Amino acid sequence: MATPMPAKHAFSFLRIAIALQTLTIFLQAVSSGLLMTSSYGETLHSVGARVMYGASMLYVLAAVLAWKPGGGPPRPILYASGFLVLASVQVAVGIAHLPSVHLPLGVLMFGLSLLALARR
Repeated sequence: MATPMPAKHAFSFLRIAIALQTLTIFLQAVSSGLLMTSSYGETLHSVGARVMYGASMLYVLAAVLAWKPGGGPPRPILYASGFLVLASVQVAVGIAHLPSVHLPLGVLMFGLSLLALARR
């Protein structure tokens, strides 16, 4: 039987997951500028979208691990799940080429992720 993750490690993993998510969203903003100015920008932005979505899923996993075996509060799971929903909407409107929704939502996501990182 596996031993539970110590609370200190669970919260560190959560902090790392939020930092990774924030960084990937920032890199998406950079790659969106490249999308408009270079030939490889579309590829970079597309790959970055997948990485950002994976980082959002990692945030959910880290929140669950910080709560259940780590003994932390369940509230970060709600935040992480909400963020995964926002990431799903962001991917959908990006595929639909709706920049009037995609860009402001990206700014909102970056701000919320930065806020979550600052609160940790």
